Amino acid sequence: MSASATATGLSFLKGHGTQNDFVIIPDPDGLLDLGPAVVARLCDRRAGIGGDGLLRVVRSAADPAAADQADQAEWFMDYRNSDGSIAEMCGNGVRVFARYLVNAGLAEPGPLAIATRAGVRRAVVAEDAADGTPGEVTVDMGRALLPGPDGIEVTVGERSWPARNVNMGNPHAVAFVADLDDAGDLLRAPRTTPESAYPEGVNVEFVVDRGPRHVAMRVHERGSGETWSCGTGACAVGVAAARRDGLDPAVTGEAVTYTVDLPGGRLAITEHPDGRVEMTGPAEIVATGVIDPAWLGGLPLR
Repeated sequence: MSASATATGLSFLKGHGTQNDFVIIPDPDGLLDLGPAVVARLCDRRAGIGGDGLLRVVRSAADPAAADQADQAEWFMDYRNSDGSIAEMCGNGVRVFARYLVNAGLAEPGPLAIATRAGVRRAVVAEDAADGTPGEVTVDMGRALLPGPDGIEVTVGERSWPARNVNMGNPHAVAFVADLDDAGDLLRAPRTTPESAYPEGVNVEFVVDRGPRHVAMRVHERGSGETWSCGTGACAVGVAAARRDGLDPAVTGEAVTYTVDLPGGRLAITEHPDGRVEMTGPAEIVATGVIDPAWLGGLPLR
């Protein structure tokens, strides 16, 4: 399905991964210029299609942001937050992006490479089940970085908690709390200190234990607010929980897997001795359509 902004309208799809939902815009030849206002309008849940973010599907060679990755990955996931801002990575988005490529016949089930602003991510799309249930998608999310500074705190109202700084290609502050309600309504971004730790903003995860190597979380995604799921956030939580529990695969030589429950579903996060973090979970395409050309009127689509 090629991109079109003519009188016939603009083709789109809707997909989600553990209820982290996305507007998908196929634009293989890089013909669309989606500015922040356009993205925000498309993602608006009342006046637009609605989504936590937007995935533009474009060939890596056709987009300057990914041209240097074209020899490794044919397709570039141009990800935008729901407010139109650009983000480096989206873990659930990668799974949905991979599912789209397979469904559209642009890739086969099995391994495939996807270019992102955080570098190439390698995914494996499992075959569909006999009953037609889409196969789960596993994504190599790269290595987690645990940068300084120490002493990071997350604050909601009058309460503060220590947080671990984890970078999964995008920044995260992971706080372990007694109850997920401690996070409040998450309509506004929790305050993090020191402010210098996250000059471009941060995704904040609140985590509770559910059992051995089993946690649950809520998340405030920068640029989107609270979402039902965050793939990079789940990876950050898995790594932070392992370190809190005294587990480091680089030291023990054994992979560690945590089950992470999110409001929208469940993900499995595995950290390997070489530092690679893999995320496995569902991804579905739920609708296709064409945006009414009258509604598109005046949008800066070239």
